[in-house]
Amino acid sequence: MSGTETTMTPAEIVSYLDRYVIGQHNAKKTIAVALRNRWRRMRLDPEMQREVIPKNILMIGSTGVGKTEISRRLARMMKLPFIKVEASKFTEVGFVGRDVESIIRDLTVAALQLVREEENERNKEAIEAYVERKILEKLLPPLPESSSESKKAEYERSLERMRQKLRAGELEHLKIEVEMPPPKLDLGGGGGVPPEMATVQESIIKVIGGLGKKGKKKELPISEARRILAAEASEELLDEEKLHERALRKVEEGGIVFIDEIDKIAVPSNVTGRQDPSKEGVQRDLLPIVEGSTVTTKIGPVRTDHILFIAAGAFHLSKPSDLIPELQGRFPLRVELDSLDEEALYRILTEPKNSLVKQYKALLAVEGVTLEFTEGALRAIARYSALANEKTEDIGARRLHTVMERILEEVSFKASEMAGETYVVDDRLVDERLEELVEKEDLTRYIL
Repeated sequence: MSGTETTMTPAEIVSYLDRYVIGQHNAKKTIAVALRNRWRRMRLDPEMQREVIPKNILMIGSTGVGKTEISRRLARMMKLPFIKVEASKFTEVGFVGRDVESIIRDLTVAALQLVREEENERNKEAIEAYVERKILEKLLPPLPESSSESKKAEYERSLERMRQKLRAGELEHLKIEVEMPPPKLDLGGGGGVPPEMATVQESIIKVIGGLGKKGKKKELPISEARRILAAEASEELLDEEKLHERALRKVEEGGIVFIDEIDKIAVPSNVTGRQDPSKEGVQRDLLPIVEGSTVTTKIGPVRTDHILFIAAGAFHLSKPSDLIPELQGRFPLRVELDSLDEEALYRILTEPKNSLVKQYKALLAVEGVTLEFTEGALRAIARYSALANEKTEDIGARRLHTVMERILEEVSFKASEMAGETYVVDDRLVDERLEELVEKEDLTRYIL
């Protein structure tokens, strides 16, 4: 876990999350402390480091209250490998479905991508210089070694003029011939292919690929060719082995796995009759990964002892105590997230950095339409959303998306003919679009 981001204090982490997720202070505090503990652990002596295991978190709360958003934002802020999986997608070995070890393989792919991006950013100048050199070579092929001094001097002058034009963006439309990268086959990342099988497949592909390693050549405008040449530069300048080492370290020390819908694999104690035999099996399969084991991946073995696992579920039909005791014990931190009331929904509409209101304004501004909401309209949207959540299934903040689409359906449809106009959403318009829908429960159930 390197980088300045990881030195943030719990208070700074919570403050950052407040910009994106409204409320849920307890959940934010718990996760902030869990992440700070990782930073503390890395400063202990090696022997003690091995003993300190992460305190995994179980989040309990209805859909749409911010469980995933909190975790995703944190991983992005701290530049940590993050993966979200649904527990219900996995089945016990022997049944049709994905095996749980693929979670760690997917996390490793995410870490490799993250490390590659960091290295590309660090080598940005070298990559840009490589791209520029390659483009200039295509536009003005180098002279043979035997050329006279005067020819060489003239060539240098022409090259410098060309370089200035290229930097000024005057040559972006010109076409140059570039070698396209050969198609890559991802075998051993996310799919259900076991790593041993993936290695065999890869070896076969390398042998076959050896017959024609080079990709086909294609003429592209310089503006498009830059991307191909940048990828080529990245491959030449970066040490793959070091990248793999860093990615493995990043997964083992900083990886976060978010397991959603964990309640779907719990077996409710009050239900009698035949149970789905794979539910408890999935829990038993998850156990070794959460407890700490070694998983073979395409870039090497990954120890899962210090990966942070965050599980989440609504637990409407089951309780956390319906999970097998061993798995319960591996999630010592329990956080209950609050349901969203009218005031929370209003704040979600208006406060976050990426709030829905800001998103819709930006979308319609593309068509030249100025979208405005009155205070009364925003209050009414929050009121109707809370009412719809009460009358039917509570889907939290996701209800706001449904309600907003309903209100803005007409202006979104006609926006292309309304360039230069201002469209004001007031409480009268909101009432007009939603009153009948929310009053009639059967309509609410189907439409909102």
